[in-house]
Amino acid sequence: MKIGVVSTKSGVSQRMIRHYEKIGLMPKAARRDSGYRDYDERDLHTLRFIRRARDLGFSIEEISQLVALWHDRGRASAEVKKLALARAADLDRKARHLDEMRRSLEHLAQCCHGDDRPECPILGSLEGAEAS
Repeated sequence: MKIGVVSTKSGVSQRMIRHYEKIGLMPKAARRDSGYRDYDERDLHTLRFIRRARDLGFSIEEISQLVALWHDRGRASAEVKKLALARAADLDRKARHLDEMRRSLEHLAQCCHGDDRPECPILGSLEGAEAS
């Protein structure tokens, strides 16, 4: 398959496929006599794996570890579980932080009269003043 075909089938952009090859996340594709990259079903499977891992929020480094574990049939599933739980804990921290940000914005919006006056506690807060 040419890069456009494998891109469409995997849901990974051509640019990212080239990037993944460049950083060694996946092996460089074979080349046709014409110079075009030539991908097979195994490459497509790997790209889909990478895309799903990205969708779950894994970093490139973590995906590299997951790909290595995926190819290692002698792996212990505990290693994979450890990576998944660490990612879940990180997502939980981010979710709490986002919730705090939302609550702060809602509080600031409640403090703002939203009228024709120039005083605005939202802008004051961004400036460093406290909203009452």
